[in-house]
Amino acid sequence: MKLRTTPMHHVFAASPSSASPFAPVRATRRMLGALLACALLAPAAAQAQEGTKTAIIRDAEIEQLLREYTAPIFKAAGINANAAKIILVGDRSFNAFVANGQKIFVNVGALLDAKTPNEIIGVLAHESGHIAGGHLSRLRQELANAQILAVAGMLVGAGAMATAVRSGPYGRVGSDSAGMMGALLGPQELVRRSLLNYQRGEEQAADRAAVTYLAASGQSGKGLLTTLERFQNDALFKTSSLDPYLLSHPLPAERISNLESAAKASPAFNAKDSPALQARHDMMRAKLFGFMGNTGEAARRYPLSDNSLPARYARAITAYRLGRLDEALPQIDSLLAMQPNNAYFHEIKGQALLEAGRAGQSLGPLRRAVALAPSALPIRVMLGHALVGTGNPRDAEEASHILTQVTQREDENIEAWQYLAMAEERRGHPAQAQLAAAQALFVQGKFVEARTQADRAQKQFATGTPGWLKADDILNYRPPRFD
Repeated sequence: MKLRTTPMHHVFAASPSSASPFAPVRATRRMLGALLACALLAPAAAQAQEGTKTAIIRDAEIEQLLREYTAPIFKAAGINANAAKIILVGDRSFNAFVANGQKIFVNVGALLDAKTPNEIIGVLAHESGHIAGGHLSRLRQELANAQILAVAGMLVGAGAMATAVRSGPYGRVGSDSAGMMGALLGPQELVRRSLLNYQRGEEQAADRAAVTYLAASGQSGKGLLTTLERFQNDALFKTSSLDPYLLSHPLPAERISNLESAAKASPAFNAKDSPALQARHDMMRAKLFGFMGNTGEAARRYPLSDNSLPARYARAITAYRLGRLDEALPQIDSLLAMQPNNAYFHEIKGQALLEAGRAGQSLGPLRRAVALAPSALPIRVMLGHALVGTGNPRDAEEASHILTQVTQREDENIEAWQYLAMAEERRGHPAQAQLAAAQALFVQGKFVEARTQADRAQKQFATGTPGWLKADDILNYRPPRFD
């Protein structure tokens, strides 16, 4: 498992200008832009704002399990599984949201709290409803219309204020200033309420779609109801004083009322997760608690008296994460003795050795993990990292080959580009190293630094060659503005 801190993609990048007559409207646009994240519980506005740093987690085992969770849902929803992507967010709150097209962001808190696969499958079905319904693109159109109305309202309000100022004594705003300010801000408040009402309707549509997809794929809607009941219990003492018309989502009790009869009408309502799937879900949760929980939390959830496979997995990860390698390695070896063909046990052993500075020793477990899970790109990136870490030029050549393949399949994989840059540097290829470094910076949104590296690389390539053209693409890229 790897974590990296990166700015989440934002919708509006415009900055307010006190000199502009439309500064209040632009501020409203940024606020309303947060509505573009269609979330299960609440919009991920805080996560989606410009400059917010959020840990993105890459883990082959969890990504594979979530892909299997979504496969029947995507089929029922008519979503192209190859185009959609699930991204893990290192946030302990229970949430999930759709952003940037067909990307489903899932907080690890949702995975930690969900006791059954069906609960998470219900969440993913809801988010699939947003994708299949085209809610993001439709909401963008609503925002565009709302901005026109907001600007028109601002102009009308500003005209009224200007008239009042000219007609007032000595040209000053008098005691009606509060009312005139209301004339300016009133249209924006109406627009905001209209958009919130629109999004509540989309959330209800996604809930209904989720129940439909679950029934069509022979799965129960009980997990989705369980999740909503959790939200209801959490919000029991928080919603009594809230204005429901100022919320982006219907209240949990309303959502349960709308869904319960439809969910129970499905012939699959009492369907259970298979024991094998539940076992993998338990292993996923154990892994997350091992990596993200503190020592006390892991010990409480997985005491030494618990000899189950998930408990042993969590304790081995906790020991490695806390630097107790002499304790962790025997525990991992005992897991491998039970399941010698478990790619993720080999992966965790390789990762433990690699992060302990034993790159050469990590190659064996990581090569075995790649052989057992050839499509798991995060493991391939880790193997590339280990090959670079040995300091052997021959290993660097292999690393370059592996990491190039990864970047061809995932051109947004920052770590792959970074280690590829190191591998090319070790091979004595400075131009390719600088180009890979430029690609890594570009993916991170560091466009100025990316152009600097691309300029250095381009000067070393012959004009018109593939390397020269890639560098030229970075040099000529200008990020879009949303003024």
